[in-house]
Amino acid sequence: MDGLISFLTAAIVAGTPILFATVGEIITEKSGHLNLGVEGLMMMGAVMGFSVGLSTGSPAAAMLAAMAAGATGSLIYAFLTISLRANQVVTGLALTIFGTGLASFLGQKLVGQVAPEAIKTFFKPMVLPGLGQIPFIGQVFFRQDAFVYFGYLMALGAGFYLYYTRPGRHIRAIGENPGAADAAGVNVTLYRYAHILAGGALCGLGGAYLSLVYVPAWQDNVTAGRGWIAVALVIFAAWNPFKALMGAYLFGGLDIIGFRIQGSAIHISQYIIDMLPYVVTIVVLVAVSMKKSKEMAPPKHLGLPYYREER
Repeated sequence: MDGLISFLTAAIVAGTPILFATVGEIITEKSGHLNLGVEGLMMMGAVMGFSVGLSTGSPAAAMLAAMAAGATGSLIYAFLTISLRANQVVTGLALTIFGTGLASFLGQKLVGQVAPEAIKTFFKPMVLPGLGQIPFIGQVFFRQDAFVYFGYLMALGAGFYLYYTRPGRHIRAIGENPGAADAAGVNVTLYRYAHILAGGALCGLGGAYLSLVYVPAWQDNVTAGRGWIAVALVIFAAWNPFKALMGAYLFGGLDIIGFRIQGSAIHISQYIIDMLPYVVTIVVLVAVSMKKSKEMAPPKHLGLPYYREER
């Protein structure tokens, strides 16, 4: 039992950066925009968060810098796809290349550096009074660091926002039919800009968690493809932040299972273990694509440009 609790606890930690990126992409796609630049946004957040954290020793400054980096990358994407009406897929892929290259360039002098002790201390696991004493559930979910707890609140808050608030209903309407939302008096451009930037900020936070808490040191390609897993998890979660919680922690478990296998008597090639999360991602995409249902359908206007003049 102790081994299972230890594994599940570690899976939640490993799934937290994926959760932030997944929810960020859900918010973006609910506006009707397909941003494939999640990997680049996470890398930008990782390098800026680590750099600011290293120079200031402040967790708050590091997180704000990561959010600002992710939002800035998303602003570039939003300007190109909304204002200049560029192709969303091409722009997203270009953002991934740009973000990854920028992080590699800025991170050259950071290789080998470790996160400041003040940040490590701030993000040490802590037991929530009462909840942490619940058998099994408390040991797994409520003996984590502050960032993990923020992830719980962020995903639940995003779900509540999208499904139970007026602005959330507006952004969902824009993703389904921007022309109808525009005719109803909703400012489509403003809503899209705001939600694309918010989604990018969450992706930046996911990257910062990797470099400041999960590793915690700077290494090139610190995201290791997690941004692409997040894009796939959006489909797995059916564009629902509540379901993203389960999906992110599932893939977090797949990410660390190799370390558990190495410590056992089971002998499996490390290359196969490294492939596992991506193989499961492909299987999930195939399974979801075969299941035709309204619940699993993407926003109807996802990836399509909207020209107000043609309404």
